[in-house]
Amino acid sequence: MILVGRDPVRARQAAAELAAHGGTVEALTADVTGLRDAARLAAQVAERCDRLDVLVNNVGVNPPRRTLTEDGVEATFAAHVLAPFTLTRLLLPLLAGRVVNITGGIPGGRIDPGNLQGERRYLGWTFSQYNHTKTMLMAMSLRFAEQVDGSGVTVNVAYPGHGHTPMNQSMTASGFPYAYRPIVPLLRLAAPRLFGDLRKPARSSIHLASSPEVEGVNGAYFTMTCRRAPWPAGALDRCAQDAAWRLCESLARGTA
Repeated sequence: MILVGRDPVRARQAAAELAAHGGTVEALTADVTGLRDAARLAAQVAERCDRLDVLVNNVGVNPPRRTLTEDGVEATFAAHVLAPFTLTRLLLPLLAGRVVNITGGIPGGRIDPGNLQGERRYLGWTFSQYNHTKTMLMAMSLRFAEQVDGSGVTVNVAYPGHGHTPMNQSMTASGFPYAYRPIVPLLRLAAPRLFGDLRKPARSSIHLASSPEVEGVNGAYFTMTCRRAPWPAGALDRCAQDAAWRLCESLARGTA
């Protein structure tokens, strides 16, 4: 197993914790929001193995304001949409099984093709670019599932639910849509009790990665309870799928 993290110390700690339960786990370090690091990571994986049975794309960032990566790409789009697209495409020659993309937040709203990188709106009363890009991830995943259909590779999406993770703990009120900010103090108090068990958010991705029940299933969306669910209308919008896919292809062209 290969585990990837942005922080080398935390990545090694997580790998050691997993290895303690059996098996060999290697930790690699990469910031996959950058195309150069994503390409370097794919090359490192290719050096270490000639076959991948499962690729789990689980990347999350949520800056309180619009920021750009070293490539000039809006950070949440780079993390949630472009990184899974790029890594899956680069590792496709090694893949012999499942791709699991992890959505999150509150996905399902309408995708705005004119605001894919938060150019016109990053936060609003109920809108957030975080949720917007997580819905785009679902749309991109559906298109990828079509591309690989019949090849032996499957692409599915898992919703993990909410977890009291370091990223969520570090979020300030300014990172929430305006309508939600008054309840942020209450969320801070309730989150450790409600979302403190981080085994729960991992269930849906583990199910899609390893369960015999989903062998051969392609282009499906599974909830935090590991049940198949309808895709949200925003992800099914063909124009939105086209827009997200074309932007990913354009931005990742130099990594092919």
